[in-house]
Amino acid sequence: MQIGLHSTEDDVVPTSAIIAFLIITFSITWGLIGFYILAPDVAATTFGEISGSHPFFFLGTWSPAIAAFALVSLYSGVSGIKSFLSRLLLWRCSTGWVAFIVIFLPLVFVAGSLIKGGPLLAPLPPEGPGPVVAVLFMMLMLGPIEEFGWRGVMQPLLQRHMAPIWAGLIIGATWGFWHLPAFFLSSTVYANWNFLPFFIGNVTLAVLVTPIFNSTRGSLLWPMLFHWQLINPFWPDAQPWDTIILVVVAIIVVWWNRDTMFTRQDSVTGIVPMRHALPSMAAE
Repeated sequence: MQIGLHSTEDDVVPTSAIIAFLIITFSITWGLIGFYILAPDVAATTFGEISGSHPFFFLGTWSPAIAAFALVSLYSGVSGIKSFLSRLLLWRCSTGWVAFIVIFLPLVFVAGSLIKGGPLLAPLPPEGPGPVVAVLFMMLMLGPIEEFGWRGVMQPLLQRHMAPIWAGLIIGATWGFWHLPAFFLSSTVYANWNFLPFFIGNVTLAVLVTPIFNSTRGSLLWPMLFHWQLINPFWPDAQPWDTIILVVVAIIVVWWNRDTMFTRQDSVTGIVPMRHALPSMAAE
């Protein structure tokens, strides 16, 4: 039984909300990071040096989610937030996609690392795996939270008017561009990266997660797990080979799913599931 995410007639969030979503998302992230870029001494003296564990880094990372929850709350109130969060409970996913997320993605990083002569896994610190496990769970509260915005709001809004392939490409480009200011911060990992491969990687990943998102009828759980795998600290540095491999894989995935990637017929277009359909989710 469907939960109302393939139809907009009962969805209270209008398509025009995408403008507010982008304004809020970019204003928070670019505003915070821009302050550190334009006035680094003042920012550091006032709020401390920014790093991956700084509260502002978390806030900047969470901006797509903040925008998503703000819009859902505006248009549907507390009950809408509860329904929106119910998309985390959409756990049904094909065995193939589960294997892709749980097994194949790690193998991409391992293969990319081996190609460049690197290790199977990222080197552990002298303290052992404990600190890495701690970072792993900290990462769960960073990148995956973005998916409330990218897949929770932006993807359904775009798919009301275009095929999933184009929605994925636009989100990927937006996602990559949104990261741009972080490349000018010497205190973050992005400062040592090249933006163009990173941008291409973002577009590729957004395309790859699109058929997963639509096949799970708008699940937020699986895109979040997908995102978590991408930043798993146990996987070795595989740049640029991980991007190269994933570009090839994305082309294959798009071709394999061409019947759904180039048509809006089975696209998820709703944001807030219909309240009356929620009790039947577990009965599918």
